[in-house]
Amino acid sequence: MTTKEIDFDGGILVGHDGSDFSDQAVRWALEYGKLTGQPVTVVRAWVLTTAPRPRTWEPGYMPPLEDFAAAVVERLDEDLAPLRADYADVAVRTCAVHGKPAPRIIEASEKASMVVVGRRGLGGFKGLVLGSVSEQVVRHAKATVTVVQPDGDDATPGARNVLDSSLADEA
Repeated sequence: MTTKEIDFDGGILVGHDGSDFSDQAVRWALEYGKLTGQPVTVVRAWVLTTAPRPRTWEPGYMPPLEDFAAAVVERLDEDLAPLRADYADVAVRTCAVHGKPAPRIIEASEKASMVVVGRRGLGGFKGLVLGSVSEQVVRHAKATVTVVQPDGDDATPGARNVLDSSLADEA
């Protein structure tokens, strides 16, 4: 699903950008959801430059935004599959929202019991203690915010995949 707002009706809201840190945030949210019986909604914000190519893409044709949103949700579901398998008893929804992540998460926080974010994401400044999205969410969210610290000492998150695999370096 795509929208300018996150289709969210309560429970735990967690942002995911494809980084290892966001995986850790999802795992934390799923564990908390399991303990409290709350549903978890995982959201990935996207813009055209970060969305994977939809199946309908071809040279000279610009697919509609809905196709890009579907590709984002498909990639998000793939990224979350290993995590969801460990928490089959937790109700999990995924959604894609077009736009910048911090404002969208902050808007949806009004309905959340808790917002969960990773310490940092895939953003450009390596070594930051707190990423810009996490900082904005902590400052402006209407719900309790949990910032999940990394499992290891590495201050730079890893990414499992290139958002658009057609741009990946050939090995």
